[in-house]
Amino acid sequence: MKAGLCLLVLTVWSNADSGQCVSPCTSPPSQWCSSLDSAIQCGVLKHCLEANFTRSHYRQHVPAVQLELYYESLCPGCRMFLTQMLFPTWVMLQDVLNVTLVPYGNAKESFDGKKYVFTCQHGEEECLGNMIEACLLELVGISAFQVIYCMESSTDVINSAESCLQLYQPSVKWGSVMSCVKGDQGNNLMHQNALKTAALKPPHNYVPWVTINGEHTDELQKNATNALLPLVCSLYQGIKPDACGSIQRNQYKSYCHNE
Repeated sequence: MKAGLCLLVLTVWSNADSGQCVSPCTSPPSQWCSSLDSAIQCGVLKHCLEANFTRSHYRQHVPAVQLELYYESLCPGCRMFLTQMLFPTWVMLQDVLNVTLVPYGNAKESFDGKKYVFTCQHGEEECLGNMIEACLLELVGISAFQVIYCMESSTDVINSAESCLQLYQPSVKWGSVMSCVKGDQGNNLMHQNALKTAALKPPHNYVPWVTINGEHTDELQKNATNALLPLVCSLYQGIKPDACGSIQRNQYKSYCHNE
């Protein structure tokens, strides 16, 4: 079976390299290696095969570092950490770093007898941003990180969401996201984020709030916000990725405190 698959891959690769007709690439870069067809159409099959081999090499028998970010969509400190520290580190170390995003932050929830109602630190727009990002994560998993990074990098988090989705996840319809946001699914997702945030030990008193491998300490928070890449490299117990040879230290000390 494996031999047949390898033969198929090598045959298709050879055909592509020899100039035979290949369908044009219609996938965004984030999806080029998502399937054999995409890799062939986009002319990156060799790169994808090498990347998959490297990924399996890093992950073999060694657990990735687990990082959870508790944040809110319009908190300036959250946006700065997510876009300038966490996302670049994840891009370089995603073979050894698993990121979980929990958009909720310092919001409060109540129940009106039919649904959960949320009050957010930076107003109704932040509640909408949190809901959009929660729905994106539900619909496409961690691949939504690129869309969220695009949103949080823009000058208008909410109004950039649709164009960011079209850029990084064009197969997902904006209508599907908004159906989630306006319906029971989004309401329940935000409730689950509220429960997860409330269960933090120790309880959070500001955001961004970072846990690593399920743990939060002042020292871990400081190291994560000062120099996340070397922190992840030091915690990973397997063969270090090449990116670990590049150490960069930036400090992001802006927080939105829980009142």
